[in-house]
Amino acid sequence: MSINIKSIAQYVLFSLFLGFAAACQSTPAAPVTQTAPQQADLNVGDYRLGPADRLRITVFGHDDLSGEFSVASNGTISFPLIGDIEAAGLTVTEFQKQTEDSLSQGYLRSPRVTTEVMTFRPFYILGEVRKPGEYQYTNRLTVMNAIATAEGFTHRANKRQIAIRGWNDTEERRVELTPNTLIQPGDTIRVLERLF
Repeated sequence: MSINIKSIAQYVLFSLFLGFAAACQSTPAAPVTQTAPQQADLNVGDYRLGPADRLRITVFGHDDLSGEFSVASNGTISFPLIGDIEAAGLTVTEFQKQTEDSLSQGYLRSPRVTTEVMTFRPFYILGEVRKPGEYQYTNRLTVMNAIATAEGFTHRANKRQIAIRGWNDTEERRVELTPNTLIQPGDTIRVLERLF
């Protein structure tokens, strides 16, 4: 009986190919890893109001009292009937409750008020960026986004550490610069000069 070596070789190779294909199909795909954590949205309920924030205030059943209002530089909002209301430093929920309390004191019976932040106060960026200045804040804004808005670093910039001062802080703090470093409305970012 003659043995065809070529046929046996082809059969072995074909069997190996089938085994390899089956192994590939049964191997589960590697899980996708996320290198950067998800950034949380600014929690508007806990957000503390400050100068230059713009709000939409709705008093149910009273269109004449409803509208858009800005927090003035002294931290108040000038509101119909009740005059200036303190806003700076209050959360949106606290401000809403305060407005309801003020309206219920001889003006309206059981007023219902809702408050929505339309525009957050701007942020400021200084130091080693190409275009320092004041810019509009958007939710989930990172320092890297802010620097890009200011047209990027200068050649002298320290790209590892920056200084941030909150709108109501007396001192700035230094933080490591990462892609996920978030800023808040009203923050002043100072891009430091690197040490040669």
